[in-house]
Amino acid sequence: MPVPDHIIVGSGINALVCAAMLAGKGRRVLVLERNDRIGGCIRTEEVTAPGFIHDVMATTFVLFITSPAYAALAADLGRHGLQFCNTKAPTGVLRPDGSHLIQCTDRQSNVAALGADGARYAADVGDIEKNAGLLFGLLGGGLWTYPTFKLLAGEAWRRGPRGLAAFLGEALVPARGWLETSYKSDLTRALWAPWVLHAGLGPEDAFSGQIAKVIAFALEAAGAPIIKGGAKNLLAAFEALIAERGGEMRTGTDVASIVEEGGRATGVRLTSGETLAAAKGVICSVTPTQLYGRLLGQTAPQADVSATAKYRYGKGNFQIHYALDRPPAWRDAALGEVALLHLTPGLDGVSKACNEAARGMLPETPTICVGQPHALDPSRCPPGKAILWLQLPEAPRHIKGDAAGKLATPPDGKWTDALREAYADRAEEILASHIDAFSATVLGRRAYSPADLEAMNINLVGGDPYGGSSTIDQSFLWRPFKSSRNHDTSIKGLYHIGASTHPGAGLGGGSGFLLAGRL
Repeated sequence: MPVPDHIIVGSGINALVCAAMLAGKGRRVLVLERNDRIGGCIRTEEVTAPGFIHDVMATTFVLFITSPAYAALAADLGRHGLQFCNTKAPTGVLRPDGSHLIQCTDRQSNVAALGADGARYAADVGDIEKNAGLLFGLLGGGLWTYPTFKLLAGEAWRRGPRGLAAFLGEALVPARGWLETSYKSDLTRALWAPWVLHAGLGPEDAFSGQIAKVIAFALEAAGAPIIKGGAKNLLAAFEALIAERGGEMRTGTDVASIVEEGGRATGVRLTSGETLAAAKGVICSVTPTQLYGRLLGQTAPQADVSATAKYRYGKGNFQIHYALDRPPAWRDAALGEVALLHLTPGLDGVSKACNEAARGMLPETPTICVGQPHALDPSRCPPGKAILWLQLPEAPRHIKGDAAGKLATPPDGKWTDALREAYADRAEEILASHIDAFSATVLGRRAYSPADLEAMNINLVGGDPYGGSSTIDQSFLWRPFKSSRNHDTSIKGLYHIGASTHPGAGLGGGSGFLLAGRL
């Protein structure tokens, strides 16, 4: 390959989108990945038993199929084998007493299922539809740009300045405030409270109410799709497309530092000692800690070093995967069709577990998201068998104790294999309380603590899968830093994308798409 125009460090969804878009415009692109495979948080393996295909980390691609990146790349990715599997029941909630509620992809059915809360639900998701241009323009658009200025100016003209201010103020309402003032039923509140966790927020955080409404709208509109045969097939499609467009990808290639000449990023130096030049610039899909600590090191601007020291990471993530001898025998068979089912006592339960994890405690009753990939894609396991994908979004990065007072925690606060399995047992006890003879069906189990997740991907600091806390002070104009401007850095030719940059975490590929469009 001749000297590439752009070197991209990292190979997560944002890096892949960016590489595919740039290569599609004739740019020579080289993607470098330190691990033995591309994908970042997209990873598929047989971790429990042969023939059982698990997405070890990310699995649901609703944000991708509704993104501008997918709209631009869908046909070409499809040519390279990308297919999705979906369900009419994207999410649901199941409480300890067995009461449950399921959301489907039909508006009127959801209104009917919610009873007295149905009209309010219709108004809430309808409001997202009505304001989609403004909302998604801010959530996914470039912020320091003329199109965004024009969008806001147009909205201020249409609504009036006070009307626009009122809309933005309403968007800051926490999920607790939204749910408690909008819905009479605790079960309805329980349905949506856990979803704020998937945006890296808690139910008391500002903006969590609005993001929960957006998620409710997206799930109803697009379901909760997974990739046929495993998320690895998305990576294979990207790899083939980038190669077809003249790009190159290297795995097992660890970047040690950014090379600068005359105040401009001109390439990278590998841990092997090799130096690679880039004609137009270097794009890093990493955390601020990696960029300004490891890759720039002593040459990092002091203002960025100081901002990195103040940058906060969020709660850790805990994953459990099961291979089952048969599909789970839920007490209500309809639950077996739900793509992502939350097990939680409700709004207060989510709040309690969030607070415990934030204080470094192992939650007494963790919120458990149960994915059932076999229900959407039977090819994931042998005929008649099943797999489960469990995510516990409230896990402490550094452990100070156990909120239940039952598990011995290490004095150094670090996760151990024994503690990981003991905490997985706690989650399994909750799961088994809802499924008849669950233990007898388990063929294999594999758990991953926050420390295990970070070991697989150094950008998951403390097991945080969202690239840093997603509270409002570290979002939008202020992600990652208060001085950030789009995806530029203070070094010419050096760009920053990934979950730590706007528009934040998720599988939409937003930052990669936005930067590629600019470049």
